[in-house]
Amino acid sequence: MIIDLSRNRFEGIIPASFHQLSVLESLDLSSNKIGGEIPQQLVSLTSLEVLNLSHNHLVGCIPKGKQFDTFEKSSYQGNDGLHGFPPSKDCSVDNGVPKAITPVELDEEEEEEDSPMISWQAVLMGYRCGFISVLSIIYIMLSTQTPAWFSRMVDELEYKIITRMQKHKKRY
Repeated sequence: MIIDLSRNRFEGIIPASFHQLSVLESLDLSSNKIGGEIPQQLVSLTSLEVLNLSHNHLVGCIPKGKQFDTFEKSSYQGNDGLHGFPPSKDCSVDNGVPKAITPVELDEEEEEEDSPMISWQAVLMGYRCGFISVLSIIYIMLSTQTPAWFSRMVDELEYKIITRMQKHKKRY
């Protein structure tokens, strides 16, 4: 069985329940936004020949044992929070200093490069700023005094509406 879920912008963690797929031969979760640790239960997948977890936001130790001892370093690249490669290396201690596991922060520039669409948060912020600016200008204009140009514009608009209504009544 082959599972290829690469380049789908999936977020969350790798489900530990993948270990129940005993006939799984290939698992590709590369180029997503998956975080957390690699579940230790995946070591029990003895038929797993290909694993690609590259370019995610994984942290913690790479599991040791069975198939995980055979995967290449490229299977894990792009996950700055992962350590312990090769898997035989003790990942809990590095030169006598324990490593702290810290989550990898998403870089805004990287997020923009991944997403060709405009961020809706940016659109809403722009809309709010524009709306507040227009309301502020209108408030300032009307609170100081009614400008002559604004009065003329309203009078002309009122005149056009009234004349069109009168023409419309004459037709019917």
